[in-house]
Amino acid sequence: MSMNQVHFTSKDILDKDFKTAMRGYNQEEVDEFLDLIIQDYDVFKQEIDRLQQENDQLRKVSSEKPKTRSVQTPPNHQVNYDVLKRLSNLEKAVFGKKFADSEG
Repeated sequence: MSMNQVHFTSKDILDKDFKTAMRGYNQEEVDEFLDLIIQDYDVFKQEIDRLQQENDQLRKVSSEKPKTRSVQTPPNHQVNYDVLKRLSNLEKAVFGKKFADSEG
């Protein structure tokens, strides 16, 4: 809900006067209820203000942070060397030293 769509402030509610009638509502009861509504309005307004400030801060931090990749990949030749070395060690473990000697 946008703040532009809010119809009343807590002061509007507090200052509202109703006409009295012979069979009207209990004015004291209505006033107590409106007091609770005013308290809720104040709490909601404070929370909206806090969230807007937090939102502005997050936008500012986000716009200042440089756009970089978080994980850097090693060069391709390094990856290939690591894979070949691991494969060689695996062959030695599976086929034994005899296979490694006949290869080289």
